[in-house]
Amino acid sequence: MCYIRKMNNKLEVFGVTGTYCAGKGAVVEILKSKDFVHLSVSDYLMEKVVEAGWPENRESLIKMGNELRAKFGPGYLAEQLYDQALKIGAGKVIIESIRTEGEIDVLRNKGQFILLGVDADRMLRYERALARKSIKDGVTFDEFCKSEDIEMTSTDPNKQNLGRCIELSDYVILNNGTLDELKVRVDQVINN
Repeated sequence: MCYIRKMNNKLEVFGVTGTYCAGKGAVVEILKSKDFVHLSVSDYLMEKVVEAGWPENRESLIKMGNELRAKFGPGYLAEQLYDQALKIGAGKVIIESIRTEGEIDVLRNKGQFILLGVDADRMLRYERALARKSIKDGVTFDEFCKSEDIEMTSTDPNKQNLGRCIELSDYVILNNGTLDELKVRVDQVINN
């Protein structure tokens, strides 16, 4: 996700990346409570998946994102959501889910940019996926791990590389605790 604030006709971008079910959505809710407007890469991709008539699942989202990046460039999704943020004209905007180095490059080239990585223990993230019962989450732990391993280390610039995105983060939050602990950590990053 990204936090974008218009200042002196420029946008400041605060990006958040992270592993699946690490708590990016919880961070979004924390920021929305502070009057941020929310834009989501996943929502953008789901619209494209529905338009294409594909199954509405996590694999389709990944495939659509990879195809759009291959066709239009590794930073395409960040560029699209950045443009939406400009059109909205809100003072504070969240763009959820930065997933490639190309997306980071696009946002860094737009001006001031801070990237926050969110992670949590793998089994805890899998348990969170099962608990929320999303159409993207109906997989076994083994399938969850295999899918994540692919997303974490791709050398193709058009495919997700969450490991590299987290590595490029200015701050990383390990979200193994409570929601209150996460709120404190998010506030610390924003205040810095």
